[in-house]
Amino acid sequence: MARPMPTTRTRVAAGFLRGLMGAVVACALGAMLAFSNARAEPRHGLSVFGELKYPAGFAHFAYVNANAPKGGKLVTNGPPTYDTFNAFIIKGDAAGGTDLLFDSLMVRAQDEPDAMYGLIAETADVAADGMSVTFRLRREAKFSDASPMTAADVINSFTLLKEKGAPAIALALREVTKAEALDDYSVKYTFQGALVRDLPVILAGLPVLSKAYYDKKPFGETSLEPPLGSGPYLISGFKAGTFVTYKRREDYWAKDLPVNRGRYNFDEIRFDSFRDRTAELEAIKSGALDFREEFTSVSWATGYNVPAIADGRLIRDTLPDENPSGAQGFFLNTRRDKFKDVRVRKALDQAFDFEWSNKKLFYGLYTRTQSFFENSDMKATGKPSPQELALLEPYKGKVPDAVFGEVYTSPVTDGSGNNRDNLKRAFELLKSAGWSLSPDRLAHDAKGATLDVEFLFFEDAFERIIQPYIENLRKIGVNATARRVDPAQYERRMKSFDFDVTVQRYALRLTPGIELKGYWGSQAAAMDGSQNLSGISDPVIDALIDKVTVAKSREDLVTATRAIDRVLRASHYWVPHWYKPSHNVAYWNRYARPATSAKYDPGVLDTWWYDKAKADALAAKSVPDGEKK
Repeated sequence: MARPMPTTRTRVAAGFLRGLMGAVVACALGAMLAFSNARAEPRHGLSVFGELKYPAGFAHFAYVNANAPKGGKLVTNGPPTYDTFNAFIIKGDAAGGTDLLFDSLMVRAQDEPDAMYGLIAETADVAADGMSVTFRLRREAKFSDASPMTAADVINSFTLLKEKGAPAIALALREVTKAEALDDYSVKYTFQGALVRDLPVILAGLPVLSKAYYDKKPFGETSLEPPLGSGPYLISGFKAGTFVTYKRREDYWAKDLPVNRGRYNFDEIRFDSFRDRTAELEAIKSGALDFREEFTSVSWATGYNVPAIADGRLIRDTLPDENPSGAQGFFLNTRRDKFKDVRVRKALDQAFDFEWSNKKLFYGLYTRTQSFFENSDMKATGKPSPQELALLEPYKGKVPDAVFGEVYTSPVTDGSGNNRDNLKRAFELLKSAGWSLSPDRLAHDAKGATLDVEFLFFEDAFERIIQPYIENLRKIGVNATARRVDPAQYERRMKSFDFDVTVQRYALRLTPGIELKGYWGSQAAAMDGSQNLSGISDPVIDALIDKVTVAKSREDLVTATRAIDRVLRASHYWVPHWYKPSHNVAYWNRYARPATSAKYDPGVLDTWWYDKAKADALAAKSVPDGEKK
């Protein structure tokens, strides 16, 4: 298993934040700006720490086929359930693909770490002092009902998202103090404080919503009414919690802009919902799905031994992933008293035998995650550098002493399943934290309470991973249990932080910034629905995140992220999992993709296309009835 299938809300939020911050809705609810006095001028794009790759007037992105044919259909898996098309609020579980409905002021380039180029906005003009940005809108921009898109729509979208949007969005917009229309097609945003570096690009990535539409509709409520958008697709059919179908718009106003040439090639895209991954696997093998990414190692290793793979009708492929692998693990909810002692949290890490799991469960496919910034130059290694020490030394006595030595790494076993030494160390940690074994072998505190730990999850694939871990925890007296709930209940409990331990993965940007406050900031810890699952509330972490956000160079940013990594790892807020820097995918051989792939996104939905010759050849082959489309 490379990583867990994100929850519906997490997927939406992460996707959105990646879009709005250059890395939202996971979401549709996850880039920074370099400027100088000499370069404060309207530009066709925004970049971070360097020049834009694409000049003004560029024809198209390098990772698309500008002449890709339009047509065909692609069916893929969506969230396990959904009850709303509003992916921007905390309420409800959003349908897959809702980002196809909306345009933003600018679009991220997927072959640059942190650059965006004009879509609705023709230009962006960042003030010389960085305290404001002005976007000039294209007059031809229109919603799908042909109504014009104006400054009033942009400002109203900002207001709705800041006041009623999901916590990750609202937090990102906190330092924007004013949004004003200079005229019908110009919008100026004004900022406050020192943490303003990210704001121009965050604003550039916000979806633009119709003011006329949302003046009549309650934005803050769930809804299964297909919303009015301006993007390349419309919802053409759906059954709540089962499927949703999007149809490409022939009248899409921006289809010929440079940022869109060669993109959005499918006439129809459908997201089907499945309650578990076993059903998804059977669906791709039978032909009910056209494309699926595989997240489960045992399925990838053993589940695709079907004739369609052998004869080339069903393609099994690995696509590179050059993004940071992020942070996946069992996250411990420190809002609960039992996890407030760092020794208890460290003991739980000692008890997890990754090497055995990788050998017996994952077919040796994965590497242990150690860092919150895994697979990137932002990961801390060895002892702190002089630059890191300069950031960390003012906080001596406020962070664990281990921060100033070799960075913490999780224990290693021989993979035999006999991790007695680690379990002994784990129990000694529990003893030092005031827990002792009673005759019934359960750990008790001074008041006689047992150390009860419940693992909350909704994916059946995780049960085989959690259960061996539970057995190890029980050996040291922890009364560990697992509770599997349905996806909707899981979402509700995640939003209210009603769990002991859960599985999560944070997908971090190549150039992180203010979104880190949503992951690990004190304010997010108290906000229902935030991504701060562990409840981290540490002024030192807050201060170090600020250092990331105000970094003036890549070097300064890397120093600050490594310092954060050291503090987080020494504080044991999680039991880290594993990673693999690639996407395991399966798809029926009726599709083609560009010769040059984007570095930071597989681009399946927006750069691949339906290949009629391949489709005809596939149809001509002998296909078992169960595999026919």
